[in-house]
Amino acid sequence: MTEQRNRSIVGMALIALGITLLLGYVIDTGLVVLPLMAMIFAIVGIRARCSAWFIPAGILGGIGLGAALIETLPLAEDLEGGVFLLSFAAGWATIPLLSALFAHERVWWPFIPGGVMALIGSLILIGEGGITLLELIFDQAGWIWPIVLIGIGVALLLRRNTD
Repeated sequence: MTEQRNRSIVGMALIALGITLLLGYVIDTGLVVLPLMAMIFAIVGIRARCSAWFIPAGILGGIGLGAALIETLPLAEDLEGGVFLLSFAAGWATIPLLSALFAHERVWWPFIPGGVMALIGSLILIGEGGITLLELIFDQAGWIWPIVLIGIGVALLLRRNTD
């Protein structure tokens, strides 16, 4: 019964995605395609009670929101990147939220890429001071990031499994 249900859910999702993509070609509604696809993945995730479906929902939703805001708001060109990154970060933040509400799972890892995007987007929106800080972080202290990643990796390997 579960295998049949899963196959039905995936089949309906593929049909809905195909229809959405066809609509994107027939009707020039590029800004609608990504949010529709995000909604399809979210609905499938809710129906299947599986947090894995919320990952593409959050990613596509964040990208779609960012594209729509950049396309529709009268933003200065130097602010567009910041607005897009904050929208994309919001999409990542929906993954844990949807997972907790509908799949009854706790997933925290999406806050890492979302947090990095939110930080960078915020620094871009601050302006010249934020850009200077980004340059300092990534250009002047670029050698620190590999060491941080190595340290986190070692800590994860040495950490006792408490689950």
